[in-house]
Amino acid sequence: MLAKTDWAHLIPHHGAMSLLDAVLTWDDTCIHAVAENHALSDHPLRSGHRLHAVHLAEYGAQAMAVHGALLARSRGVEHARPGRLVSLRDVALDTEYVDPSHGRLDVHAECLYADDTGAQYAFRVEQGGRVLVSGRAAVIHPLS
Repeated sequence: MLAKTDWAHLIPHHGAMSLLDAVLTWDDTCIHAVAENHALSDHPLRSGHRLHAVHLAEYGAQAMAVHGALLARSRGVEHARPGRLVSLRDVALDTEYVDPSHGRLDVHAECLYADDTGAQYAFRVEQGGRVLVSGRAAVIHPLS
């Protein structure tokens, strides 16, 4: 397990918008991260007193960012190239709102393709073994 302090400095998300709490496992193609902040009353993506499930795509995107940064670090690159989320596809929501009483979020991302210009991932966010949202996301690495 990697605590947030092991990788938080590698991604552009900071403060309350750094949504993942820890990385349980990762390898060259996949990452499994967890989060419990969805239950916080001051969650930055909440509307009223609820977190809409569509916002879980941001958890998937952040898992992608962490995965890319960990891969870069493992290859001796101090800072991964910044990326821009440019596409969400085949997003499927199994619920409208996230119920915080059902426990932590398990965030999975799998790299389907990556090169110097960008990457495409499949992601899913589960809670208590139930898939709440899944889809694919594409990131580009803009020229400096």
